[in-house]
Amino acid sequence: ASDVYKRQPPPTPAAPPHPVCRLARVTPHPMNRSRAMSVVVLVAAALATILHVYIFVLESVLWTGRARAVFGTTPEEAEATKALAFNQGFYNLFLAVVTLAGMVLWAAVPAVSTALLTAGCGSMLAAAVVLGVSSPDKMRAAVVQGVMPLVALVALLAA
Repeated sequence: ASDVYKRQPPPTPAAPPHPVCRLARVTPHPMNRSRAMSVVVLVAAALATILHVYIFVLESVLWTGRARAVFGTTPEEAEATKALAFNQGFYNLFLAVVTLAGMVLWAAVPAVSTALLTAGCGSMLAAAVVLGVSSPDKMRAAVVQGVMPLVALVALLAA
């Protein structure tokens, strides 16, 4: 009797996707993402990243100089809060770096890209909400800081 006719065990079924991946709407391959939504995600995330790098420069590099006019501080206030602003600027830079990493990995590693973009843009949006709630007089700045991350997150869900 030949081995060809022996009964073979049935193939093992593929494991279902991880529940977190289903919740995050992670696509298995970048080609499954809508091209139009991909452009919206990447442009909005890029604009949010540029803004947060600009804020980093203002807070960590130019705090006692040009940034005083932007933030409306006196020379004394700027000097007294210099260390605090320096630290805060780096928070903004780190958010920008996380978001930039998500953009760079968009086509190559979709699941990681989605996680990084969600973390970066989600944190940017959360910071904008905190700014608006804690300082209603800075609502305009909060809206400017939060609109692009919000657009990126909504488009990411639709992509």
